[in-house]
Amino acid sequence: MLYQYMATVEEDPDGGFLVTFADVPEAITAGDTLEESMDNAREALGLALRGILQDDRDLPRPEARDGVPVAVAADEAAKLAVVQAFRKAGISKAELARRLGKTETEARRILDPDHGTKIGLLQEALRALGQEIVISVREAA
Repeated sequence: MLYQYMATVEEDPDGGFLVTFADVPEAITAGDTLEESMDNAREALGLALRGILQDDRDLPRPEARDGVPVAVAADEAAKLAVVQAFRKAGISKAELARRLGKTETEARRILDPDHGTKIGLLQEALRALGQEIVISVREAA
């Protein structure tokens, strides 16, 4: 999955810019400048997607076509992918730990959307779940 969603950026009548996401209504932010608004948008999007997973809901598919593309940070996208792949695999945390050669406590941390995990371990977890990370680089918005 591509962890990129289209943002609607509007000038705020009181100054600055308001940023919303049609596909992720929980992600709303603003900023005094366009640059600040877009930085805040990346953070708000990541927080909202992590919150959706913590609520045990599926992430929304990015379907909006109009707006400004906003992608979550690479490490955050990898974490979201691991949690989604784990849910899809239908295995226990103990089984993930076994596949990774880690303790169940470590597996729980890997699956905690708010726990920082190094990209290498996330990549290893995805491989254990039959997935892989593919990197794409583009011009910054």
